[in-house]
Parts: sequence; structure tokens; C-alpha cells
Amino acid sequence: MTTHTASRPPSPPPPPSGSDFARLSRKISEAGLMDRRPGYYVVRITVVALLYAGGWAAFALVGQSWWTLAVAAFLALMFGQVALVAHDVAHRQVFRLRGPSETAGRVAGACIGMGYGWWQDKHTRHHANPNHEELDPDVSPDLLVWSQKQARAARGVARLIGRAQAFLFFPLLTMEGFNLHVASARALANRSLKHRALEGALLFGHFAVYLTALFWVLPPGMAVAFLLVHQCLFGVYLGAIFAPNHKGMPTLTGDDRPDFLRRQVLTSRNVRGGRFTDVMLGGLNYQIEHHLFPSMPSPNLRRAQPLVRRHCAELGVSYLETGLLTSYRQALASLHRAGAPLRSARPAGQDG
Repeated sequence: MTTHTASRPPSPPPPPSGSDFARLSRKISEAGLMDRRPGYYVVRITVVALLYAGGWAAFALVGQSWWTLAVAAFLALMFGQVALVAHDVAHRQVFRLRGPSETAGRVAGACIGMGYGWWQDKHTRHHANPNHEELDPDVSPDLLVWSQKQARAARGVARLIGRAQAFLFFPLLTMEGFNLHVASARALANRSLKHRALEGALLFGHFAVYLTALFWVLPPGMAVAFLLVHQCLFGVYLGAIFAPNHKGMPTLTGDDRPDFLRRQVLTSRNVRGGRFTDVMLGGLNYQIEHHLFPSMPSPNLRRAQPLVRRHCAELGVSYLETGLLTSYRQALASLHRAGAPLRSARPAGQDG
């Protein structure tokens, strides 16, 4: 895997006077939606930290009982919430300055076994070019293919899985938690990664404390069961958060680079829902607004949505918002279409 030096999370480029995005940006600024929300983040981070600590306290108290698997499920949810806090921190939604943002981000990453510098760089490149097949690491072909072009070029495991990837997508998400840990560890081999020693110490420190706690408190079989339930559900939760955002939306290739506003809006999908949806998806259900204004505090995204949607309507720019289940159906349908060339391809040795 190729990794890159961690960089500052992206902000929209300075728009030319009078551009479509410039006019929207002025509306957003005049509404005060870019203002910091310190009170909100104090409450949110405190609640998440207390629930995270409470989950581990419950793990110790329940001890050698199969009820510990219920604790594993709860901690999977808490790991996902910590990941969402790390996401907001990385985008400078919480702290204005780089130093506090990196410190808080690394602490959050250490709590869930994620390399913060590696993830921040990967996410930065995604924001700059969402759904661009050559530039967005989130749609690079790996186990899955995201377009028929990628399917035709697929080899090995990707070629095998791609034939039925729509049916395998959610089962494969059970491995996403493990993949997060492995990718974070592999990134440490890149000498250009900033603060590599610190990143490695935090990452392997997490692994050591986590595994020691499991096998100290629980008998081996129960510890393995806890690990599998916890990590698999963590992966499914992460995938359930991020899959609705861009999967199934138009992909870009080559020099296909619309202006900033259209590049972000046309490749993103919003998910309808109330406050519960906002909490469970961490505000990423307002993906269009988040991509347009990455440093906007997540509680302001709901208020920004009417302004953005109205502005897009005035420009004639398609703005997609669906229910959560519909977003999954669209994502899975897109995966099924992408894998079509692999289902129609002849088995090796039968050509001609």
C-alpha cells in the first residue's frame, strides 16, 4: 500500500469573485454557520469519553460471563463514535489550531487502534477528489471494484469477489475493523510519515493493552469470541456510516474535474433522518454540506442544508437526498452493475 505524508485537512480553495461556490460561501458565512461550537464539542466529547470508559468498566465487572459479548457490541458502537470524533477533529471543526487538533486526533486514534496520520492523509485526498477513480483512495480497486472499467482490469481476489460483490459487501464489512488496524500498521513502513515513532508507539500500545485486557480477564475461548464480535461489529458500523455517502454516485476519471461546487455535490449523497440519525452517523448524513464546508462544525450542517439545497436548485445542480435504506440499495445496485463484466467474462482457458 502506498502512503503519503499526513497533511492538513482540505478547505475549499479560494473561489474567484462571483463564482457559484463564492456566492454560496458568502451566504453560509453571513448565517454564522462557520462559527465554532465549543460548548457542543465539550458535551459530545465528554459523553463519548464517559461511555467509552464505562464500556471497559462493564467489561471488567461482567468478567467471565458470556454476557461480555453484549459489552463487546456496545464497545463496537463506542469505537465508531470515537472514530467520528477523530473525523471532526481532523477537519479542524473542534480546534482552530493544528497542534491541539493533532494531539486530540492521535489520542482518539489510539483509543480505537487507528493510525491518525495515515488516516488523515488518506481522507484529505478523498476530500480533494471524491469518487475520482485515479485520485480518490476510497474508490481504488482492492477487494472491490467500483466501476466496470476497474472490473475489466481486475485480477486475483478482486476478480473473484467482484462477480458477487453486492451480495458480499456487508459480510466483508466485518473485516473493516481489522483492515483499519492492519493498514495503520503497514503505513508505518513509509519513512515520510510524520511522527512515525509516536504513531507506532500509540498504535502498538493500543494493541498491547487491548489484547492483554482481553486475555487477562477472560479465558482464551471467550477472549477470542469477544475480539471477533467487537471488531466485526465495529467494522460493520464504520461501513454503515460511510457507505451511503458516495457509493453509487457518479465516478470521475482522467481529466474529468468539474468546478469545486459540482465536484463535491454531484458525487455525494445526503441521508434523511432526525436527531437520532445525526448522532449515529455523526452528521455525515449531511455529506454534501460536509464536503462543501469540511471545517463546518457538524451540528451546523443541518442548518446549512436548506441554504445549500436552494443554491443548487437555483444553479440547476442535482442535489440527492434519500432515506438510509434507499442509500444502501443504491450503493449495492451500483456495486452489482460495476461487477457485470466479471459475471459475463468466460472462465480462464475457455476463450476462443
